[in-house]
Amino acid sequence: MGETLRLMAVHAHPDDESSKGAATAARYIHEGVEVLVVSCTGGERGDVLNPQFGTVAPGLEPMRALRRVEMAAAAQALGVAHHWLGFVDSGLPEGDPLPPLPDGCFALTPLEDATAPLVELVRTFRPHVMTTYDPSGGYPHPDHVKCHQVSVEAYEAAGDPARYPGTGPAWEVPKLYYDRGFSLAKIRALHEACLAAGVPSAFGEWIDSRDARGFAERTVTTRIECAQWFGARDAALRAHASQVDPDGFFFAVPRDLEVAVWPYEEFELAASRIPVDLPEVDLFAGLRGGL
Repeated sequence: MGETLRLMAVHAHPDDESSKGAATAARYIHEGVEVLVVSCTGGERGDVLNPQFGTVAPGLEPMRALRRVEMAAAAQALGVAHHWLGFVDSGLPEGDPLPPLPDGCFALTPLEDATAPLVELVRTFRPHVMTTYDPSGGYPHPDHVKCHQVSVEAYEAAGDPARYPGTGPAWEVPKLYYDRGFSLAKIRALHEACLAAGVPSAFGEWIDSRDARGFAERTVTTRIECAQWFGARDAALRAHASQVDPDGFFFAVPRDLEVAVWPYEEFELAASRIPVDLPEVDLFAGLRGGL
């Protein structure tokens, strides 16, 4: 019998793991893969986004404590293990001009300082696949951009014993992917299916905004069939009750329609140390049976 496969999904905040690649993670847990979700920050500066939730006491600590409880429930819904990297949420700056980021936040942490604990975790967990965000962060939140930078640095450095000394024996991760959970192709397909079925679409303004900005769609290399685990994904989303409105965006498409139109989650192969044959239907393509 070969070695157990391991997947590490690196995210900026608690709740990101539930909106990006969650059904894929649940599918791989079902198949016997070890899945570790990493949250770079505690989400301390997040706002309450669910209008039905109520209020949270001011300050970082009450929100941090709340989001730890929510994250534990989401991890249980997906069946994944979870690790806090320990950095502080940078918040999403708003205004013109944008205000400075707060001292001590994740986005302002020097790259090597921010990467060292992730390198140590990679060398301990020894994933065969890592997933994270593309260079844009998926959207321009400073923590998402930093998450990309830290993840790529860890992927490149963890296999080099000369880098990040004192963080454990080197481990070379075979494959790195960027999440494509909100590809424009997916949004267009669901939007058109909703209109054809006479269901209000939540995506029209999003599509118009991206078209107006000349949004460049990134490549999708890998599609994972995972409709069977959409229920686990939805349970994980609802676990983040302060962040996710159960009547809102994430639940706008009837699930039977989503299953019929878009029964998979998508990824972009960013780097591979093994031969690949694209497109793929498995993040572990080229690894199964070869470990």
